[in-house]
Amino acid sequence: MSLSTFPVEITPEAITQMRAILERKGHAGDFVRIGVKGGGCSGFEYVIRFESTARESDLVWTDGDLKVLLDPKSAEFLAGSKLIWTGNLLGGGFGFENPNASRSCGCGVSFTPKSL
Repeated sequence: MSLSTFPVEITPEAITQMRAILERKGHAGDFVRIGVKGGGCSGFEYVIRFESTARESDLVWTDGDLKVLLDPKSAEFLAGSKLIWTGNLLGGGFGFENPNASRSCGCGVSFTPKSL
């Protein structure tokens, strides 16, 4: 799936960091799953984890050897979002700029969707 049709934009800095983490942790060739799940202080939590297999229903975005998975239900909550790497010394890491969030927690890990 090309970047233009994947529901989430992934910044070059986030791509670089995902590759580095996969390599450093010995997960080269694995997938990076992004998504949302119920929980957190605002209703939904963002998910970023490594997986060795994809589900048949997953949306898959590739950039060379990097493969990112997104399940269709999470895609509804993340459509139009941007996955970024903040790189801050304090609290740096991955984050989502999500236009579908009506409110986010202070740490940026969870959000309340506009539709709720």
